[in-house]
Amino acid sequence: MLLRVRVTLPDRPGALGQVARTLGVAGADIVQVVVLERLGGRAVDDFTVVWPGAARVERLLAGLAAIPGVQVDGVWKAIGAPISGGHDAELLAQVAANPADGLATLVDAVPGLLAADWAAAAVVPPDWAARAGSPRPLPHGPDLQLGKEPTTVYASWRAPAPLRLPEITPLRARPMSGPDTTKYAVAPFGRAGLVLVLARSDDEDLPAAAFHVTEVDRVAQLVRAAAVILGDRLDQAGAPPVASSVIEPS
Repeated sequence: MLLRVRVTLPDRPGALGQVARTLGVAGADIVQVVVLERLGGRAVDDFTVVWPGAARVERLLAGLAAIPGVQVDGVWKAIGAPISGGHDAELLAQVAANPADGLATLVDAVPGLLAADWAAAAVVPPDWAARAGSPRPLPHGPDLQLGKEPTTVYASWRAPAPLRLPEITPLRARPMSGPDTTKYAVAPFGRAGLVLVLARSDDEDLPAAAFHVTEVDRVAQLVRAAAVILGDRLDQAGAPPVASSVIEPS
């Protein structure tokens, strides 16, 4: 199986090689390394490895923990082969080629790009930010759709059902955590209250890492570009359904 291993390590010559050797000794076959951050003498790297399904991950974690200055930030299953940032343009080209299914194409593809479990596009009610800090339901009139939860417009195939989204306020691109151990990245489209939600969950004894700021930036760039491509189609996706009128026979 494929695993994503996120490690914080000293940013000095030989440190990366020491981590790579330790992974190899533990039985992991490295297929990709992505440097997420280099700051203040520390680096954050994502290793994608092929890991024998019968082997215990504790062996891998113990080996990494024995390296001075190394911290394991998360280990989680990766779905499919690792995908680099160069595929973002290809995804946007697919969205542009078939804009009628553009939103679904984006939502289905993003989890694979960022080693996430699932994604969803949802409409956040305009009053939700106000209700988030309110201890009681706010008064509302007949024309205000208050008291509603975010409405899922489209969700990828691994999304749980029923889908309960976290409190996505304020509406800006950011990482966040839900009431359970799920880690989220959210990015608004800037139209019709639509927001993309990306989720990464713990799996058994494998604690998934939170979304790094570089991952959130990547999602936000994809969402902004898709919003430009899809334009008014996003307004239609975020619009509430219009109830059909029935004409009674005279």
